[in-house]
Amino acid sequence: MHHNTFSYAFVALVAASLGTATPVEKPSVVKPFKINLSSEVPRMLKLIKENKLPDKPEYPGVGSSFGIDLDVLKDLKKQWLDDFDWKKEQDAINKFKHFTTKIEGLDIHFIHEKSADPDAIPLLLLHGWPGSFLEFVPIIKPLTAKNATSSTNKPVSFHVVVPSLPGFAFSSAPPANWTNEDTASVFNTLMTSVLGYKTYATHGTDWGSDIAYSLYGSFNSTVRASHFAFIPFFPLTPDQLAAENISLDTDLEKFEEGRFVEWSLTGNGYFVEQTTKPNTIGLALYDNPVGQLAWIGEKIIDWSDPRAGSSPSVLDHTELLTGVSLYYLTKSFVSSAFIYAQNQNGFRAQYTKATTDAPLLFSAFKYNVGFWPPAKVAEVGNLVKYQNHDFGGHFPGLDNPSALLEDLREIATYWA
Repeated sequence: MHHNTFSYAFVALVAASLGTATPVEKPSVVKPFKINLSSEVPRMLKLIKENKLPDKPEYPGVGSSFGIDLDVLKDLKKQWLDDFDWKKEQDAINKFKHFTTKIEGLDIHFIHEKSADPDAIPLLLLHGWPGSFLEFVPIIKPLTAKNATSSTNKPVSFHVVVPSLPGFAFSSAPPANWTNEDTASVFNTLMTSVLGYKTYATHGTDWGSDIAYSLYGSFNSTVRASHFAFIPFFPLTPDQLAAENISLDTDLEKFEEGRFVEWSLTGNGYFVEQTTKPNTIGLALYDNPVGQLAWIGEKIIDWSDPRAGSSPSVLDHTELLTGVSLYYLTKSFVSSAFIYAQNQNGFRAQYTKATTDAPLLFSAFKYNVGFWPPAKVAEVGNLVKYQNHDFGGHFPGLDNPSALLEDLREIATYWA
């Protein structure tokens, strides 16, 4: 990408002569990027090998009810040492087109895969914690291929953009007072000014849903459809649902509501810790790959369908170890945890409606840790499609990629 240095200097000179002090920012340069973390792997493996875990559980019989099961952690550690091949995983990830660019002082890493179809819809896919851009790897290439929506048989394909959130993987850590609204602004710049898309669609899950929702409401001239697997509003308890006369009519909905209740009672300790003291847990596990495996692995296992790794899920132990390796090798565990402290009101108790007419699509997955019935999703945007799946969990791009793929294609039905 070329730019004319003289012309920018001239514009700045004219601005100065007119008494304005507005800085003129040069367009962002997009650079191809290859992942190469192999030199860090021997040390990681050495630390894994030297790590000592207890011979037997301190309290036998509790299983995973108080956190990750010791035998599960030991098994994952053994697989990491004996069977896991980072170079093989890295080579597979590098088959995608990776880039970096600088926006608002941050280095932003992203995958950008374009469809051959000139009518393809630009689509921004946004992950959360403890996920990464890897969550979407199974669906990137299929999204670029020409297909049809299942409901209307309308032709559909996408230009796919998958960034790493600031502070995650290869995107640089943001300043201390950075919010998801700031990230939304950066990603809108990425899609429009840097990549040249006039309009685009978004998908968000976990923290990515907060960023996608900010884009949906605040950048409504460029974001013309949004799909969510999570929304940035606290789910309602059974009593709250009853108070609003919202009934759960199916066994699936009742199960999903129970999952949220279980998470709110026994699964949210990490949320409190990372919202209030992210540095403590971040520094405690900074140079401890098995510690990060325990902390992250517990969430991935607990928030996913118990059938993970069996079709349609691709969320096997290799995927889990690749994700944890990425956190450790990129030294992003501390900065990623800070997204909680930086967005203490990221998940709101008060439901508000975004000021946009853009269509909103939503997919629920059985084992997710948050559940929102259609009536609540409709309160926050222009809900046009609600799908509920009896397979999958918090990481649907890995946990039920075929369903997520089909639901994302439905964007074309409402795209104008």
